[in-house]
Amino acid sequence: MSAPDSANAKANVDQKVQQYETFISEVLKRDLQKVVEQRDQVYEKISQYLQLKNTIQSLQEAGSQQLKTDVDLGCNFYVQAEVEDPSRIFVAVGYGFFVEMTHDEALRFIDKKTSQLTTFTEQLTKDSAKIKANIRMVLEGLRELQGLTDLPESRRRDVF
Repeated sequence: MSAPDSANAKANVDQKVQQYETFISEVLKRDLQKVVEQRDQVYEKISQYLQLKNTIQSLQEAGSQQLKTDVDLGCNFYVQAEVEDPSRIFVAVGYGFFVEMTHDEALRFIDKKTSQLTTFTEQLTKDSAKIKANIRMVLEGLRELQGLTDLPESRRRDVF
């Protein structure tokens, strides 16, 4: 190969490397971050439902006819409230809707909802694993394109 052809090939390789690096940082890593954030939000919802389940169970065990509690008005401002009949509660079912339920109905709903959300988190975990595999594959392609030797196993690290 002549010197201009070699320089042109090197410029082509550099351009491809730049395109792949841009793809990793602007597409794959952004997608991975979105999936992980979405999974964290779902875990937060599961946590809230489990907290509600524990509260309902403690209400059932107490068996009292009246309940005194603090209600958050927003911005950490609380007022004391008294519930005359705690046998029925309002449960957030999604999209801003609340449904009045008995304790048993609420517990059944919570079990179904947490099961559904757990399945969703498992799918999000699989999606994040696929994105990580794609990042790894592109990085391996970059390594081959640049003619770099393979890193020893002890020096490798996870992408995220």
